[in-house]
Amino acid sequence: MASGMVDENEISSWHRYFAVECNNRAWGLAAQPERSPAEAEEMLLQVYAAAYHWSQVGTPLNGMRAELALAHVHALLGHAELAKHYAARVLDFVTRQDVEDWDLAFAHAEMAHVAATAGDAERHAKHYVDALAYGERIEDEEDRRVFFEEIARIPRP
Repeated sequence: MASGMVDENEISSWHRYFAVECNNRAWGLAAQPERSPAEAEEMLLQVYAAAYHWSQVGTPLNGMRAELALAHVHALLGHAELAKHYAARVLDFVTRQDVEDWDLAFAHAEMAHVAATAGDAERHAKHYVDALAYGERIEDEEDRRVFFEEIARIPRP
């Protein structure tokens, strides 16, 4: 390797680092009850940065989880069509792949969130009930707690 060049393993480790850090920052901003315009913009940039970095080093499951975050942020920002696009892709993935129990719960919760954003009361209610049912089936107590904290931030039907 020539002087000044970085090897692929180091690049991959940086992609993974930024994927995790950007994802965590985006979800942290999303969890706030209110955001300034600057924080809303940062949240959007962070979620896209996380998705990009996961696209470089992640698995299809990492990619799906990045799209879940994209759906969530777009729903929070009132971008119903973009939120719906990503949430539908996530729901399709989790129904056709072997995923964690909480992935199913979060996919339905995000579909409920998107439907609420779009003003679709029927889909909102359906996916909210499905999310709660899948949430109750989450085996790990900490994962279940995190899920129910998150769904509490989604408008109830």
